[in-house]
Amino acid sequence: MPIRLPLLLMLTPLLWGQSPRLEEMRGKTVLLFTPHPDDDAFCCAGTLSILVKNQNRVILAIYTNDDKGSADLEMTSERLARIRKGEQEQAARVMGIPKENLIWMGHHDGMLEYVPPRELAEQATLLIRKYRPDAVLLPDPGGEYVRWHKTDHRMAANNSADAIRAAEWHLYFPNHRTHLGLEPWRVPMMYFYYTGKDANYWVNIDGEIDRKLEAITAHVSQFEPAIRRYRPEWNPADLEKTKAGLKARALKKDGRFVEAYRAAGEFNPM
Repeated sequence: MPIRLPLLLMLTPLLWGQSPRLEEMRGKTVLLFTPHPDDDAFCCAGTLSILVKNQNRVILAIYTNDDKGSADLEMTSERLARIRKGEQEQAARVMGIPKENLIWMGHHDGMLEYVPPRELAEQATLLIRKYRPDAVLLPDPGGEYVRWHKTDHRMAANNSADAIRAAEWHLYFPNHRTHLGLEPWRVPMMYFYYTGKDANYWVNIDGEIDRKLEAITAHVSQFEPAIRRYRPEWNPADLEKTKAGLKARALKKDGRFVEAYRAAGEFNPM
């Protein structure tokens, strides 16, 4: 008999010992790695909003500037990067995250696989050692959407997981310690998003679903008609139609709006 959500919520403390549920953390630091500006909103906006309301520090590390995904023939990569940066800042404001907590890792859209692997791993490892997060949210390397989607997702997933491992051991990138004074850091819990059928953890976002839709639609340039001919503002009718469509397709479990994760410690599912 499948475990229903209320029973899963009761069993969670038994499965995870004294670890607080992600959405019950208070006064902690949470670091999320996202391939592009917008993936964090699509996957985790409800959870992130809850974390902020609970007085946690939320850091978003954004691998790429998303400077390629436009069909507007008058658009340039430089302009698109500026647009996507502004949209990400607005979406973060909706979730309660200040722009100072957005870490732009500085890579071009679709180009992560061409970044030297050691350089990319060291960059993410440094962020983990600098911010010393109590939890890291990252794309699931084994998720079907990640495995079959564009390379940025696959690279961000694997690189972030590799960095979590490296951050724990001082002999990986020892210059962090000797030159920057950054000590090794073991990430206590990982929450993999875009995880699909391997999900084992769901966050109830009934109270945040409208905020999630607001955060997603802050990315105006990602939607029609702006993706084909850019315009900075929504037509009100288009906005409401888009939000209604997103809400109709939003993930539900036992009648509740949820965000799904594969929760893990020590790289093993809990």
